[in-house]
Amino acid sequence: MPHRRGFLKSLAGLPVLGSLAGPKAAFAAARRDYFRELGVRTFLNAAGTYTTLTASLMPKEVVEAWLYASKSFVPLIDLHDAVGQRIASLIGCEAAMVTAGAASALTLGTAACITGKNPDFIRRLPDTTGMKNEVIIQKKHRFGYDHAVRNCGVRFVEVETREELERAIGPRTAMMLFLNLNEPVGAIPAAEFVALGKKHGVPTMNDCAADVPPASNLSKYTKMGFDLVCFSGGKGLRGPQSAGLLLGRKDLIEAARLNGPPYADTIGRGMKVNKEELLAMMVAVELYLKRDEEAERRELDRRANLIVDAVASIPTVQTKIEVPPIANHVPHVHIWWDEAKLGMSVPDVVRKLREGNPSIEVVPGSKEHLIVNAWMLEPREVKIVARRIRSILMGAA
Repeated sequence: MPHRRGFLKSLAGLPVLGSLAGPKAAFAAARRDYFRELGVRTFLNAAGTYTTLTASLMPKEVVEAWLYASKSFVPLIDLHDAVGQRIASLIGCEAAMVTAGAASALTLGTAACITGKNPDFIRRLPDTTGMKNEVIIQKKHRFGYDHAVRNCGVRFVEVETREELERAIGPRTAMMLFLNLNEPVGAIPAAEFVALGKKHGVPTMNDCAADVPPASNLSKYTKMGFDLVCFSGGKGLRGPQSAGLLLGRKDLIEAARLNGPPYADTIGRGMKVNKEELLAMMVAVELYLKRDEEAERRELDRRANLIVDAVASIPTVQTKIEVPPIANHVPHVHIWWDEAKLGMSVPDVVRKLREGNPSIEVVPGSKEHLIVNAWMLEPREVKIVARRIRSILMGAA
């Protein structure tokens, strides 16, 4: 059923809070409008932290760390060490490293499980001759980013049950891979998956790329026993989109480091992380762990309700607010209507939002519901998005 609160009252204003306070407002206007020069259009992000939509905006403290790093030379390996130690201490895991995104963390973590610290093995990847080169994965955990694991020359062994998994383990098994997002659809839950890895002495890695909030997830899975855990740096953490985190066992993090930059002749040589990403990612983690998570959730609930209220009185329109259980764990507003009566489909509304001024992007892919996620919007932008959606649907009505 549609929510029926007063739309005008809801639009009166939104509180400014923590990392949701609007990073763009924190900086002076640029002297040059580079995007305009290049003919690239900006938009209001009512979609979320999608890579193709450039994910999140960095808070001013993160940008300041980036700028600070850009003004000096430092020994890169020493900075990698120091930042990794700081992040590990903040999160409460054995070891950590900053990677070139979550996909890079998948590649380097896989390489670590295959090669250890053997310099000959490190040099030869993706030629895995004479090495362990099989990765066990639940069939329903295969996903579009597992190419980052296959880069290392491994073969996936798909299983569906605990019994199949135990039979699949052999002398060539290098690693067991878990996709956190797909835990509800796989037959083997995370804790059991970890226990099986421990039982058979096989390292386990969990891809949690988009799985903060909540902040507790940063430490949850290493505490559960996963040997390696991957996170994106530029999504909920609001660090550089070109950065990520690989957390876990000290020996495997050390091996992952040896398989990546700045070391030459490695599978990860092109996955560079420079001093700017290192410091910015460290500060992003510091900020994320200091924020008021409950207050942020209340703010996001207010934003979602404001959008609901904006369309509540339009004929045939219905709404609901859903929070995905794992990845992108924030309120999403679903809006749908009788397309025959309004004469407008969901793709029509998506197109009008994108082509309007300002351009607005919503959650992509859905043809049945218009899905709006106000997480990455600044406070003033939430009202703009709400009014635009209302105007388009009212015009159709």
